[in-house]
Amino acid sequence: MANSSEHKLIQTALFLALATIGYNIAEGLVSISFGLSDDALALLGFGVDSFVEVLSGFGILHLVYRMKKNGINNITSRDKFERQALKITGVSFYILTFGLVAGSLISIITKTTPETTRVGIIIAVISILTMYILMNWKMKVGRQLHSDAIIADAKCTKTCFYLSFILLASSGLYELFGIVWFDVAGSLGIAWFAFSEGREAFGKAKSCELSCHDCD
Repeated sequence: MANSSEHKLIQTALFLALATIGYNIAEGLVSISFGLSDDALALLGFGVDSFVEVLSGFGILHLVYRMKKNGINNITSRDKFERQALKITGVSFYILTFGLVAGSLISIITKTTPETTRVGIIIAVISILTMYILMNWKMKVGRQLHSDAIIADAKCTKTCFYLSFILLASSGLYELFGIVWFDVAGSLGIAWFAFSEGREAFGKAKSCELSCHDCD
């Protein structure tokens, strides 16, 4: 691959990393704001998850910047900053998991119901469209650069894509039937994904290479 072509692809990867961070910040702010005001637990959890994804995004941004500075062939392992970012991300996902499970139990005990979940439906639809574009674009760039790290980031974005469907289903069903269990089920579904992502983050932090495999 010519150096100019590789440079353009790395520039695109930088743009995608920044776009992911920017979108997640905006999504997180809106989701948490309306999740709190409407007592919509699934939307609130979705918003917090967006901010945890921002932490992960900074690790990817730092990695791509190293590729730009040193050349992609010279980046074979994660540095201290990237591993630390993964550990912080993992802890944050575990905290989110605990918070969502506890919040679900409190909602059941206190019989708290969302005022509306319409905002959750809107945010979920926007997120599905955005994540679909980002994950396919990242996958294309990752394959062209032969970068396991960027491909892994695309798969992480794919997880966010699936997560948006959980929010859409729980918000849509609650809006149709007004049964609080749909909102609770949505928050627990997000909690399950958060736990899985936390475990994956710690696994990557222990990895010797920029792949999904752990060290021997």
